[in-house]
Amino acid sequence: MGKLLAPFRALLLMLAFFTPVLVPGTVAAQGGRDGGREGGRGVVVIRDAETERMLRGFADPLFRAAGIDPARVDITLIQNRAINAFVTTGNRMFIHTGLILQAGGASELAGVLAHETGHIAGGHLARLPDEMRMAMLRSLAAMLLGAGAAVATGQGEAFGAVAMGGQASALGGLFAFTRGQEQAADQAALHYLETVGWSAAGLERLLERLLDQELLAVGRQDPYFRTHPLSRDRLDFVRERMRHGRAARAMPPAALEGAFAMAKAKLHGFLDHPALVLRRYPAEDASAPARYARAIMAFRSGRIAEAAAGLDSLLAEQPGNPWLHEMKGQVLFEGHRAAEALPAYAAAARLAPAEPLIRTAHARVMIELGEPALLPRAVAELEASLALDRDSAFAWRQLGIAQGRLGRMPLADLALAEEAMLEEDFPAARFLARRAEEALPPGPARLRAADLRNAARRDNLTLDQRAAEREHERRRR
Repeated sequence: MGKLLAPFRALLLMLAFFTPVLVPGTVAAQGGRDGGREGGRGVVVIRDAETERMLRGFADPLFRAAGIDPARVDITLIQNRAINAFVTTGNRMFIHTGLILQAGGASELAGVLAHETGHIAGGHLARLPDEMRMAMLRSLAAMLLGAGAAVATGQGEAFGAVAMGGQASALGGLFAFTRGQEQAADQAALHYLETVGWSAAGLERLLERLLDQELLAVGRQDPYFRTHPLSRDRLDFVRERMRHGRAARAMPPAALEGAFAMAKAKLHGFLDHPALVLRRYPAEDASAPARYARAIMAFRSGRIAEAAAGLDSLLAEQPGNPWLHEMKGQVLFEGHRAAEALPAYAAAARLAPAEPLIRTAHARVMIELGEPALLPRAVAELEASLALDRDSAFAWRQLGIAQGRLGRMPLADLALAEEAMLEEDFPAARFLARRAEEALPPGPARLRAADLRNAARRDNLTLDQRAAEREHERRRR
């Protein structure tokens, strides 16, 4: 029976290419949403303000074209070389770094984001679990019929024949459903691109590349058992719409194209071997993305002065670029030159005040410098950061450290209780919240401590949270 049901267990993997995938409701990275590996699953989440802002620059107009509030969609970047993007329950969109690194231009990224927006707007995830359950029931019914046939005829082969045939039929029906979703998402993507005035040429080019890979990979695989339409069919559909429809011809704005090129160079600089970085961005390439990638490569190789000089040359041309200031701050801070990093981060925070990652990094430098006079400013920066993103466990921890160094121990306990809740360390959250509640005067902070203490009570935890608590206790032992 396990072998017969294996295709259903494998379905989530088969749906992981331009299609909605059912995964746990959150990516439980170490440090909350600040990055790390999903618990035990090896999913590396990348947090980078520049890349996230670039993705938003493309996605938000498409969300609005689909009638979706951009603030209601969470975008997460995953370190994975595959060309992929997918959406999950709760309006969460996941982008693989491979999509950015292998895209030939910004319009290819726009095409994929438009496709995934089609899945969200179409409510495809809401229907997929029911279809999966129905397929499973049809397969189990076939197994029961097979068992009955085997008993009636005395031939054991009848069980396998009927069961396998029923499973094939169930899978075929389910895959037909998912192919229909993909076709609907493609159609919606073209409409959204037309609405914002961007060409579908990028989606066309990407499908051409995928078709080449598909022909090499699948050979004579029966398309009936694929979760997606053949790329040839999708490509023909896109081309037909571009020929006879109202498809726009304009590429995304130059500013978005430039932001894409810089974010792509940044990812190459951080993720590729130095030899590959130099092959892709040789020394004679004087473009801004090439110099950016080489500066980051130098930083990763421990050549801090060279990296800082490369970033200074870019800042001389783009003094108002917050991402270059942020990158210079990171280079200097991690190069043990924190005093020099502080003005770089201050400039980045001034130029991009709505970026919580930058404001948290700015505060961290002030804390690490160990100067008491900087601590109140660090607290203010962290409070501003958390007002923008309360789900950053790292920011709460930094706030707890700063408050503790200022001698404000109840507020430090409260911040560390917030961190513990995000890390699902519920025993620590209960202890810290109770201690904060007992020491704080009446007011909003004390009420928040009480709320955290109640939320962390064992009888208020979900089954998943109770399992997480047991795992924390097991690790302590």
